[in-house]
This record gives sequence, structure tokens and C-alpha cells, in this order.
Amino acid sequence: MQPSPEQSPHHAYPDHWEADVVLRDGGTARIRPITTDDAERLVSFYEQVSDESKYYRFFAPYPRLSAKDVHRFTHHDYVDRVGLAVTVGGEFIATVRYDRIDATGRPASAPADEAEVAFLVQDAHQGRGVASTLLEHIAAVARERGIRRFAAEVLPANTKMIKVFRDAGYTQQRSFEDGSVHLTLDLEPTAESLAVQRAREQRAEARSVQRLLAPGSVAVIGAGRNPGGVGRTVLRNLLGAGFTGRAYAVNSAFAADRSTIDGVPAHRSLGEIGEPVDLAVVAVPADRVPEAVADCGEHGVQGLVVLSAGYAEWGAEGRERQRELVRQARSYGMRIIGPNAFGIINNAEAVRLNASLAPERPASGRIGLFTQSGAIGIALLSGLYRRGAGLSTFISAGNRADISGNDFLQYWYDDPDTDVALLYLESLGNPRKFTRLARRTAAVKPVVVVKGARHSGSTPPGHAVPVSRIPDATVSALMRQAGVIRVDTVTEMVDAGLLLADQPLPAGGRVAILGNSESLGLLTYDVCLAEGLRPRPPVDLTTSATPQDFRDALAGALADGDCDAVIVTAIPWVGEDGEAESGDGEVLATALHAAAATGPAKPVAVVHVEIGGLAEALAAATSTVAQRRPAARPFTAAQQAPAPPPATDDTAPEAPDATRPAGRIPAYPAAERAVRALAEAVRYAQWRRQAAVPGKVPDFLDDTIDAQGAAARIDALLGQDPDPRGRPLGHDEARELLACYGIAVRPTLSAPGPEEAVAAAALLGYPVALKTTAPHLRHRADLGGVRLDLDSEAALRRAYSDLTELLGKPAELRPVVQAMAPRGVDTVVRATIDPAAGAVLSFGLAGAPSELLGDTAHRLVPATDRDAAELIRSIRAAPVLFGWRGSAPVDTAALEELLLRVSRLVDDHPEVVSIALEPVVVAPQGLSVLGASVRLSPPPARNDLGPRRLSNY
Repeated sequence: MQPSPEQSPHHAYPDHWEADVVLRDGGTARIRPITTDDAERLVSFYEQVSDESKYYRFFAPYPRLSAKDVHRFTHHDYVDRVGLAVTVGGEFIATVRYDRIDATGRPASAPADEAEVAFLVQDAHQGRGVASTLLEHIAAVARERGIRRFAAEVLPANTKMIKVFRDAGYTQQRSFEDGSVHLTLDLEPTAESLAVQRAREQRAEARSVQRLLAPGSVAVIGAGRNPGGVGRTVLRNLLGAGFTGRAYAVNSAFAADRSTIDGVPAHRSLGEIGEPVDLAVVAVPADRVPEAVADCGEHGVQGLVVLSAGYAEWGAEGRERQRELVRQARSYGMRIIGPNAFGIINNAEAVRLNASLAPERPASGRIGLFTQSGAIGIALLSGLYRRGAGLSTFISAGNRADISGNDFLQYWYDDPDTDVALLYLESLGNPRKFTRLARRTAAVKPVVVVKGARHSGSTPPGHAVPVSRIPDATVSALMRQAGVIRVDTVTEMVDAGLLLADQPLPAGGRVAILGNSESLGLLTYDVCLAEGLRPRPPVDLTTSATPQDFRDALAGALADGDCDAVIVTAIPWVGEDGEAESGDGEVLATALHAAAATGPAKPVAVVHVEIGGLAEALAAATSTVAQRRPAARPFTAAQQAPAPPPATDDTAPEAPDATRPAGRIPAYPAAERAVRALAEAVRYAQWRRQAAVPGKVPDFLDDTIDAQGAAARIDALLGQDPDPRGRPLGHDEARELLACYGIAVRPTLSAPGPEEAVAAAALLGYPVALKTTAPHLRHRADLGGVRLDLDSEAALRRAYSDLTELLGKPAELRPVVQAMAPRGVDTVVRATIDPAAGAVLSFGLAGAPSELLGDTAHRLVPATDRDAAELIRSIRAAPVLFGWRGSAPVDTAALEELLLRVSRLVDDHPEVVSIALEPVVVAPQGLSVLGASVRLSPPPARNDLGPRRLSNY
């Protein structure tokens, strides 16, 4: 809503303060600046506030607002006087206002840095977290306008408002003066305020999903009069699953005397139902959806599943239709799954919801599944069904215009019915948030992801996402850093999900292999080595092995303290006549179940070849304990200590139980599939153990870092060139900026002629190197553009002559002279800021082989001491740094310190959008940075540090 001409002409309406938010109860609301057009809304809002709330706001009976009040509360300059409103359905439900004040408490203008703040929340909406959300947003506005402190006067009886201030996490002071509580809040974000904000975000977003997955009543809008069609199919599936709530069919084409369809009440509109409806499944043509959404909003529906197509997947017109759909739904406080969705399933016995196009409700289980593609969702449901796996919840979000995988990570994080989260993603709407939430969830339960559309420019047309320049390999590395198990195919996702859902995590990579086929055992052994596991020689039970032999061998392997996991290989038995027999798979499955249930808790997987009934029998759980195990049981000391609750939440569940009896045993038709699933479990378990003791951002660098000096240089450099695209720094400019963070770059002196080269060498001291810096020759060592160890003037002159005769004139070559560095290993350190994913620190060896093989490691900034150590050790060429083939190990400690310094620089100063240090020569003692390039730009907007808000549509 834009301001009228009466609004201050000096400060434009700040539309970037507008935000959609999720409240504590899972409903949505909109926050926006108050304008002069809001007079009637303000008066109407105030009339609905109780006398008690008015008294708390004005410290006196105040039954109505005067014309002067209305004018004052709707006229703002958006700098010294700001008012924000929370709206639902276009009407105010809460307001907040600040006025800048001076040291005496009187109205002031900038540069005063304190403001008085006051809230008013409609009584019917108190308890929904409205005030705490408003405080986050008005504090962000105040910081933007140079205000650093809020002052508030609160009556002692107004305990709710005092609690809002107290629980915000900001540094604050309280005193009792003249019968009221005087509070002063320092608005600088703190670790506590950020933790509070994210904990509230998690609870609100999880609740918004829970409202969709566990409705008390569902209306299918568009259920047809005749069998068939999308709406009628959903209604049939809803009833077939045994939905425990109330179901309704809604279609404006129903006859007035139509009473039921498929045994449920039939109505022409939601208004005819006469009872609350929690969830609406919308299955009407796109041009009729707005009418249906309005009907839902006006009758208090909490959420929508929009199956209708014809939105962003259809191009520009459809994208605008999709934006309007989200705007309309959020204006009523509703959230949306879809459009173009396949539907949702919740297998909880108390709900039994199948509001989807899936003809059969999958078996109940411990896996949560999210997919953006309906077709992939169908394939995954079918695959899991064939493998005997059960689901807790299933969501196919289609264009995911509103609710996304991030929301379901928030829900699954503390959902007691979900032990493993599987996600098929074609796009990441908010990569920073996804990484943060995935890391948080992975600390308590596995997260397995398949990322479709991995190649640049192939994002599905229905998904509006930020543009990312990060290669897919980097995305994969960052997911691994967050504890996400990223696999390449949906088959691998199901394979890993089955093992993680039904087996304990392995304590290490030592694998016992046993079975009745020597060849299959050897194949399994080879794959284990290829996947980085430590297999023991296979135990051949011979083809005459009985189920009892399998049981005894498995029990022995599980009891062996040198074994962390077991892979059982099985082929059909050979009968007395020499013919292969499929045998009774149920008998073998019973034997394996018995051994697994009585032995120590270690993962077991079975590789089988055409043994009838084995996979099905293994998939049958042996106990209700295994099927419905609690999610809050600690790991045994032999496996790992439980990870402490993440700092961003005060109610984090503990680690899943690893001491439970074995239940379903996953079976695989090929050795490589079983081993890959086990290898993923081993790597994840190792990450969990490390996450239990997180790395630190060391403070020993502080004494050698001049952050203020760097900030001053950055401001000066950007002021010289205000180009919004930024500017690359010259060699000396980059050296001076890096020096502020203790990063020394060896000086390089220009040598446009032989005399200048000799003078430069005299200044630097022999021996020196002579290099070309022309862009077309950079990184072309094969052309001889670098001459090293020039120890005299004569040698330098000869090299200069040879270089120009071979490659061209000095003006084209741009020669430079640099002092020689100690010999070592050439490496590359880079940091870049991607608008979507954030700052990324990268490391690799210098040279074409590493570039061609993509042998580069990546970590998100800020990097911890552990991140720096892992960066160095995770590249495939890492042995070169640690004494490969008898060479001297290099100074990796100095390299780790350099990585941490670069991380601190880009984390402290978001204007530094890229750094490349190349080469960094790491010697046995110390290192030398020989080349550096730095690019500055106005800092990109951050969507992960401000107040809570839903993604833009």
C-alpha cells in the first residue's frame, strides 16, 4: 500500500519493510508500514481492543482515539517516527510505533540513537506471538534508521508485554520508576537474540505444517458429480485411507438438493457447511481458484493443498497468477502446498490422511518424504512400497510457491514419528536457510537429498528461485558439510533411507562379509574398498549353508568387537540333483532376524540373488519396539555421545536410539547398492560424532587483525568507484587490504623494460622471478612465461630478452619481478560470495590437473578450525601436502591459519565479494602468497540475519 501525497515527500514509502510472517500458532499475517490511508482501519482496530489493553497502552482509560490521535498514528516520516501494522484479511490485528527521543526523553531527530516504542495487540490475537514478531521487525527498521536502543514504559500488571521484552534475547536494563517498569533494550543482535528468533521460527513453521498434516476436517473443492476427475479421486483416496476427521465435498455445480457424494456431505460452497474446515484441497481450473481461495479465507480455513495446474509452469502469465494466489492466501492467514501439487499423506494412526492422488496409502513407517515432482513422488511411493518400507508423512509440493522443503525440515526436526527425512529437490528457494536447517536436523536424524536439475539454467519453470553461480559440485560439498547425505538417484535415496530408518548407525567403517557365495562375497569386498570402508575378508559359508549356519555366523560377526557392520550375501541353495533352488526366503529371514535381534546393535544389510520371499520377509518388522521406537534415546558410549541440543533451540530432541532391537533388515539385489547405502551411513555417523563436539572460530587471530582499518579502506575504495557492480582492486590495494588481516602478499614490481626489471630486482633482492601477467598467458606455464631463480643482473637481463623474443613485446606481456619464495607445494585459496548460498571458502592445489578433475574442497564461511583442517585433507591430492613419496611434509598449520584469516575477512566485511590467492606456496616452514586478486562490491542483501519472514512470491 503506497502512501498518499500527505506523507512526507522526503522519505519514500519503504516497501522493503513489508513482510509475510508465520505466527506461533502456524497462521500467517502481513507486516507493513502504516500510511495515511489507514485511518479507518486504525479506528476499527482500536474499537475491538479491550479496555484493559487500552489502559496498558496509554496508562489511563482511553475508550476512543481522537482525530488528533488518528492523524499522529497514521502520519510518519519513516525515519524518526515509524509505525508498523500486522494485518490479516487486510484488517489490523496489532500495531507498533517508535518515536526517536533525546537524552531527556523528548522527541528528537537524527543523530539521536534512542527511540520510545509501544505495542498494541488485539485481544483475540494475543498469545499468537504477534508482539514478539513485531519487535523483531521494528528493531530491524530502527537499526536501519540509526537507532541503537529502544526505551519502553510498561505497567507492572502488563506481564505479557514485559515477557515479550525479556524473552527477546537483546541486552537490556530494567528499573521501576513512577509506578511503571522502565526498560531499555540494546538493539544490536546477540547470539541469544538470534537463537531466540530461530527457535521461534522453527516452532511457528513446524506448527504451520502440522496444521496441514493433522486437520480435524477436510473439504475437497472440485469433487465432481460423476466418478473420475482429480477432485473425486482425492475424495475417494481420503475416504479409502480411513481419515479420522470430517470430510466434505464442495462444488458450485452441485444441485441444491444434493446431499452426499461417496457418503460424505456435499455442498455448493464452504459457507453451506456451517462447521469449521481446517484444510481445503483445491482441484478446480486455475481461473476458478481465486474464488475458491476467497471462500476458504472468509470461512476460516487454515491451509490449502492446491492441485490445480496452470501456474508458473506455464510461463509469465502463470507466474503472475501464482504470485497472486500466494498473496491472496496469505492475506487470510493461510499457507499453501502447491500449486500443481500431487498432495499430502499423514500415516499417523490418529489422522490417517491421504489428501493426494496416490491410489493407496503407503504402510506406516518412520520415513518422511518430500518431493517437488509428482511423477517422482509416484515412483518413490511405488519403490518404497515394493521394498516394504513405511512412511510417516509424504508431501508432493509441485511448484512449492509457499511451503517448501525447508518448512518440512522444521516439522520433521522434532516429529516423534519421523526418524529419516528424504527429499527430492529440483530447486533451493533459500539455500542459506536450507543449509542451516539441514545441519540442525541432521544433528538428530538423517537427511537424504536427491538434487534434480543440477545443471545451470535447467531449473524447472514453475520454481522461482534466486540465481546461484555456485557449481553443483560445490553445492554437494556444502551439503556434506551440513551433514546432508546427498545421493545421485532416487534409487540410491531409497536404498540409504531403508538402511538408516531400520538399522542403527555404525560406529565405524569395519565391515564383516558373510554368505554362501564366495564370488558374491568377493564382489562385495571390492565395492567396500572402493567406497572407503574397511572390509574384513569374506566368510564363505559354502552353498550348503543352512539358515542356522547363517544365524550362527551373523551372531558371531555382530558379537565381534572389531566389526561395526555386517553385510550378508545369499544365493539360492543348490539341490541334490544339481538344480538351483530358490528355497524358503522366510526361513532364512527368520534366522537373520533372530541373530540381529539378540546381538549388539550394529547395522545389517543383505545382498541376495533371486531368493523368493526373502526381501519381503526381511522387510517385516520383528517387534513393535523396533517399529515404534522413541526418538529421544541416547547413543551408547560404544557408539558415540549424544549431540547436545543445537544452540538455536531450547527443546531439541536427543539423538535417535542406537541400542534398539533390530527390526526390518534392508535387502538389496546388488552388492554395490548395499555397500553404497552402508558407506553413506558410515560417513553420516562420523559427521554426527564430530558435530557432537563442534569446531571453533579461533580468537588467537584477533591481535593481528585490524578490522576497523580494513573497513575504512573498503569504504574509501568503494567511495572512489560507486559502480554497483563493484570494482576489482589493484595489486597494491589488495595487498594493503589483506595486510589488515595478517595476510602478507609478496610484493610484485612492474618491469615494462629491462632497466626497470633490474631496478626492481635491486630493490627486492636476488634471487628473483620474472613473470608475464598478460591475461592470455596467465596459467600457461607451458609457454615459458615464468623464469625462476634469477640470481644476478646478467641472468635477469638474459631472461627478459628471451621472454620478449619468445612471447612478444613488453607492453603485451606486462612483465613483473618478484622475490623468490621458498620451494614448496603450490596451492590456491579462494573465497566468493554467492547471492543465494552465501560466502564460500575453497581450497585446492594449483594447476590444470586439479582444475580438470574438480579437486577442490569447499566450506561455508565462517570457517571453524575443524573446517580449515578438513578443507586441506579432503581434496584427493592431499597426500602431496603430507610427504607423498618421501617428500617433506609442508606447513599445513600455516595453511590452516591462512584459510581462517581469509574466512574472517569475508565474514567481517560482506563488501569483499571475492578473493583469490594464487599461488600460495606452502613450504616445510611457512608459506608465501605470491598473487592476490580482490573484488569489492556493495554488500548483497542477507535474508538469513534479519527478522523472520516468509520468502517472497
